[in-house]
Amino acid sequence: MQDNKEEMQQEQEYLTQTPSIQWFPGHMAKTRRVMKESLGLVDIVVELRDARIPKSSRNPEIEKIIGDKPRLVVFNKADIADPAVTKQWQEYYKSHGVRTLALDCRSGRGLKELVPAVREVLADLLAKRKAKGMQSRPIRMMIVGVPNVGKSSLINRLAGSKRVKVEDRPGVTRGKQWVRLESGIELLDMPGVLWPKFDDKQVGERLAYTGAIKDDVYDMEWVAMRFLDLLRSRYPKLLQERFKVTEQEYEGLEPFDLLELVGKKRGMMLSGGVVNTERAAITVLDEFRSGKIGRISLERPHTAAQTAVQEEV
Repeated sequence: MQDNKEEMQQEQEYLTQTPSIQWFPGHMAKTRRVMKESLGLVDIVVELRDARIPKSSRNPEIEKIIGDKPRLVVFNKADIADPAVTKQWQEYYKSHGVRTLALDCRSGRGLKELVPAVREVLADLLAKRKAKGMQSRPIRMMIVGVPNVGKSSLINRLAGSKRVKVEDRPGVTRGKQWVRLESGIELLDMPGVLWPKFDDKQVGERLAYTGAIKDDVYDMEWVAMRFLDLLRSRYPKLLQERFKVTEQEYEGLEPFDLLELVGKKRGMMLSGGVVNTERAAITVLDEFRSGKIGRISLERPHTAAQTAVQEEV
């Protein structure tokens, strides 16, 4: 319990230091409109979230749009998230009646559970169709999520080499990417979409960590040093092992000095003995995003706002 209180206190301290990172290009507004228009064409919405930041990768706009439409929440990139924390999130959502699934689109781990989970969520609808002799009708599924969460990887994994684009149908606007699977499911792939404004500053920061926000709209060195500071407090052993630093070396250092230490350890030096902190920042974020640092989760149910689930159910 004491650890939980300390983490919550750290969250509050970070909020006072976090600048606002915002990114909502015009095409996302269009995607939001198309998503709303297409909702009546599908039976279920599969929302992909980043398993490392289940709260921050939750788009509140999506929930407003889909309303009571059946939904499955998928925690992707579970292979590079802390497995114990992912389990906590799944139990947390289950207690609020939200069906979730943890998987990894890159390796395919957990992917076989997706179609059964979809059928489980749609059990009542499928039973009604069977009673009417309509069991041959395909399940239509919309896949949504923030940018870089793995939607295309999921579809490619599901469809494999047999991926085909479904022909235009009445009521289906040209340009929507329909993909038919052998399992009797048709997928509607939507481009990644954020929302107009992040009210919580930490949301923008964590989306930047994972690459959901374009790198050129924020100070990468600042974001990287913040991430290293978080890593120092949450996963010190991973920090030490990946970047070959000791607790004695980084204890008491300011976050920017910690970034410099990492750059120096990696030999990222400029003339005059100056550390190339820009290169160090790029390396730190790239290695986190690819999972090279280790299995890391940046959000836990007990430190996430309770409204994250309450608004969904």
